[in-house]
Amino acid sequence: MIDKISWMTIFPEVVLLVMTCIIALLDLSTTSPQRTRTYVLTLLTLAVVAILSGMRAAAGQTDYGFGGMVVSDPMGNWLKCFSALAVMVTLVYGRPYAADRGMLAGGEMFTISLFSLLGIFVMISGSNFLLIYLGLELLTLSSYALVALRRDNATASEAAMKYFVLGAMASGFLLYGLSMMYGATGSLDINEVFKAIATRKVNHQVLVFGLVFIVAGLAFKIGAAPFHMWIPDVYQGAPTAVTLLIGAAPELAAFAIIIRLLVEGLLPLAIDWQQMLALLAIASLIVGNLAAIAQTNLKRMLAYSTIAQMGFMLLGLVAGVVNGNSYNAQYAYSSAMFYIVTYVLTTLASFGIILLLAREGFESEEITDLAGLNQRSPLYAGVMAVAMFSLAGIPPLVGFYAKLAVLQALIASGQALYIALAVFAVIMSLIGAFYYLRVVKVMYFDAPLTATTVSAPRDVRTVLVVNGALILILGILPGGLMTLCANAIVATLGT
Repeated sequence: MIDKISWMTIFPEVVLLVMTCIIALLDLSTTSPQRTRTYVLTLLTLAVVAILSGMRAAAGQTDYGFGGMVVSDPMGNWLKCFSALAVMVTLVYGRPYAADRGMLAGGEMFTISLFSLLGIFVMISGSNFLLIYLGLELLTLSSYALVALRRDNATASEAAMKYFVLGAMASGFLLYGLSMMYGATGSLDINEVFKAIATRKVNHQVLVFGLVFIVAGLAFKIGAAPFHMWIPDVYQGAPTAVTLLIGAAPELAAFAIIIRLLVEGLLPLAIDWQQMLALLAIASLIVGNLAAIAQTNLKRMLAYSTIAQMGFMLLGLVAGVVNGNSYNAQYAYSSAMFYIVTYVLTTLASFGIILLLAREGFESEEITDLAGLNQRSPLYAGVMAVAMFSLAGIPPLVGFYAKLAVLQALIASGQALYIALAVFAVIMSLIGAFYYLRVVKVMYFDAPLTATTVSAPRDVRTVLVVNGALILILGILPGGLMTLCANAIVATLGT
């Protein structure tokens, strides 16, 4: 018999699944090309799910359900809340774009987006290898379908095929690594795996062999070099609204399963996986920043920017365990969580502007398409400038504080290697600032290519302004979000 606590641990997932099915059925009778009823119901569902997750997170309680397969803790619930909000903002930005390109004709975009969010929720809630993998496959299969949503577009179809092939390979890596862990420890439960490894009675070589495949699979999901090859092609080839769907909320889920697998399950092997993450971080910072400089396509530039940003986030996970002591773990992991949340916030704003500028038959994907945007619309140029400055790590924006938190975690370790990594990260950030500032230069100092003014629906305009304001406000007053992340990580480490 399943107890009440078990059902409460998956209550947001149950609400999301039921409403997704209802929305899919109601959409069958919708004839509006704008899919207004489906759109409104989807936003209401996302708002309710975000509130439910936020309330459970604020309660600060950790519960396990279904025999320990599901966990509901503050970290997971906050990430679920932020994921739901990210998908909501994405759909607000992407609806006019999708309508212009006939992507709303069947209403699949909304229902598949909700199913991808359900996959994110399952990944975040998983405390069992199989459940995490189940959520991962639900998310990735939904993502493949979203990328290929414009069936008459050859570029999108090609991007979907590349994503599918490489995604299947990465899923195989992760599944093989998890199967090695199961073979070595005899359990699929993350807490039981932790206990088995802590006894030191398990063959270390088998564990490290499995760990290599797990880290490779995770690196693909976040787009860390050298497993980054899918990101530039998929970001550029996918419809821009879908690019944002696969580039924002799923990053929160990827962070969650890194914490679940590596920290909660494999912390006794930290000396091994921290070295792997350090190499991935170095490669990502080099590849992402240097390759982005050469890009003229804005979406492709932001794709390489994502690789570099993920490298910076990984640095926060590298300094958690020092000389076998986890005293620095709270600061390191909370800085990484803060970084990924603020990165998603900034990504939403930058792609929101790209979606806003795109018109029917015109994608606004080149950096030159932003020429003279300040003369055409100072408001939207300001939001884009705030996003670019934040990604570059310029104070007083939130991106600066996110980078500072990660650097502080590295330096607090007191290890020469980690301090050297911090110096390297600063140098790479200085190099990366070039391509972000180039976008600002084009918007403010180049002559506009067209005299048309930029207009947006009221909901898009309102959300964009709030989004840009949050990037600034959280940079000036970062304490609340940083405390939230720290408390969430402490609660997770405590269980």
